Amino acid sequence: MTRLLTAFLAAILLLPATASAHDKLTVVLDWFVNPDHAPLVVAKNAGIFDRHDLQVDLVAPADPNDPPKLVAAGKADVAISYQPQLHMQVAEGLPLRRIGTLVATPLNALVVLRDGPVKTVADLKGRKIGYSIGGFEDALLKTMLGEYGLKLTDVTMVNVNFTLSPSLYTGQVDAVIGAFRNFELNQMDLAGKPGRAFYPEEYGVPLYDELILVANKDHLQDPRLSRLLDALEEAVAMLHNHPDESWAAFIKGDKSLNDDLNRRAWRDTLPRFAPSPRALDRHRYARFAAYLARQGLIPKALPVDSYATELK
Repeated sequence: MTRLLTAFLAAILLLPATASAHDKLTVVLDWFVNPDHAPLVVAKNAGIFDRHDLQVDLVAPADPNDPPKLVAAGKADVAISYQPQLHMQVAEGLPLRRIGTLVATPLNALVVLRDGPVKTVADLKGRKIGYSIGGFEDALLKTMLGEYGLKLTDVTMVNVNFTLSPSLYTGQVDAVIGAFRNFELNQMDLAGKPGRAFYPEEYGVPLYDELILVANKDHLQDPRLSRLLDALEEAVAMLHNHPDESWAAFIKGDKSLNDDLNRRAWRDTLPRFAPSPRALDRHRYARFAAYLARQGLIPKALPVDSYATELK
């Protein structure tokens, strides 16, 4: 009996170490926590990561340009980034691969005041357009203007940093490029200055993934990455099946998220999450790479395998 009790106690002592030994994983976000990150936050707060034996640390960066660089340098496991930036960063030599998709549609938009003088993209001729980050946003605007026979030289570009909506309120600019349709439009509406959005994909810009997950190309065999994607797929299903419980999980760790802007953004972002985060549409990525090459943002369209993969 003593030997049996000793063996039983020894077995019990081993169980917690096995059951709770979650693998740590660091995910650096693209910016501060917001509804764009709902699958990650819900997976963490609702115990989904736990079920996949993961302890995931979600880190907001001091600079939104840093996350892919941290992954490239081996100082973080995964970064939330943007498909357009991925193409350009790989062309510059960063050892990155897209391993998953978070937001599967563009969020970027050209936004004006709903009651302002700009009713169509053609009305932008001779007007001021605010932007935060040059490069890709210039290419978007160039393509959209080109649908009406206009060029970038037909407008005046004004760097408003990250004060996109306020620059419209105050009349500093007549339009802004780079506004997220799920945030700035809601922000403007809450401020009593409703906006109108022109969507790039309706003006000649190929569809692309807005938010993606990137990892170091030398670490793609890490089993934690596949489990992360499985957990995110489960989290997206929860978001759709149980939106109220998901919202409660989202704000669980930070009650400041429980405000009108985030609730509206949550509603508008929900249908845009990739239901199968690991799935890769190779044709879509190749088509967008060709577009960036035509715009001069990358030297040439690289093979899809050189910047994106679908983990097994």
